[in-house]
Amino acid sequence: METLIILLFSLAVILLILSFFSKDKVAKLEEDLEQMTITYMQDIYQLKKKVKILEEEFVIEGDPLPAVKAQIPQPPVTSRNSEAIHEILKSQVLSLYGQGLSLAQIAKQSSLTEEQTLSVIEQHRMRGNEDV
Repeated sequence: METLIILLFSLAVILLILSFFSKDKVAKLEEDLEQMTITYMQDIYQLKKKVKILEEEFVIEGDPLPAVKAQIPQPPVTSRNSEAIHEILKSQVLSLYGQGLSLAQIAKQSSLTEEQTLSVIEQHRMRGNEDV
């Protein structure tokens, strides 16, 4: 009986010592997962940069406003007409225009007419805000 206890105790000590020298597989998996996550995040960042550059080139190359001006008869801009449009609607129109939407789409989303939409954009440009 005593030999069995001594044998089991010595086996436990040997296994304990071996466990210190064995490689931790979980740590390796965690490291691999972290490396893969970093790689994917870098790829996503680069793709977002490329999309942003393409969007900027699209906005610079294709300004839809001049083509639409020729199609829509422009009413005279009156201060009475521009005061009727709320500032929130104006900012929405400018935001949608900055995203590259057409005047018809902007008018539909903002519940304004195309003439009012065009008027808001023109007023914004006349104030010297060409960055939209």
